[in-house]
Amino acid sequence: MNQTRKRILIIEDDPVIAEVQKDYLEASGFTADIADRGDLGLEMALRGDGYDLILLDLMLPRMDGYEVCRRVREASNIPILIVSAKKEEVDKIRGFGFGADDYILKPFGLGELVARVKAHLARYDRLVGSGEWRKDELQLHNIRIDRQSRRVYVNDEEVLFTAKEYDLLLFLVTNPNRVFRKEELFERIWGLDALGDHATVTVHISKLREKLERDPSKPRYVETVWGVGYRFNL
Repeated sequence: MNQTRKRILIIEDDPVIAEVQKDYLEASGFTADIADRGDLGLEMALRGDGYDLILLDLMLPRMDGYEVCRRVREASNIPILIVSAKKEEVDKIRGFGFGADDYILKPFGLGELVARVKAHLARYDRLVGSGEWRKDELQLHNIRIDRQSRRVYVNDEEVLFTAKEYDLLLFLVTNPNRVFRKEELFERIWGLDALGDHATVTVHISKLREKLERDPSKPRYVETVWGVGYRFNL
């Protein structure tokens, strides 16, 4: 087996869908494993098998996908792509709120699925492993950002951020006092070719406030400019 192949974990209880995903991913140059229960998928994701990305269904036996997403995200920043038939906006917002990087509706095109997998892997590798970020630190107010390790400290205590939360925070703090529209932030952080719901920006802004602000209901740093967008106050 080519050791440079990216490893995908498919957490899906429908054996037909899971096998189709696995076959198509492997035909596209990846390796893939399947877990048919939420608890098993969580165990596989956390035991150090070196997965590079997770495809996650929501309606799973033993443990639902939301809980799997939340617990994986507490331990890892690897891309998590929800693949679900649940199409209500509240389901998408909840998934993004637990740290998912993308939300793909069933039924889906296999070409689109692989394209999204490749896009998220490339973006994650670029941000984490290529050295594009300068090896320095940013200090703003009581917030310290270590670009080399992609770690964030608030009052000198480390706070865990998901990959997209970190990307959004870094973009805002390196462009302080400038107002960005929700649509613009979505394009900048999720990519010009990203397919998704702009509501994820609102969810991620809320998460930033929870982790950065003393009183998230009265934010000092991540401010809403009503009718326009968001800005980081220097």
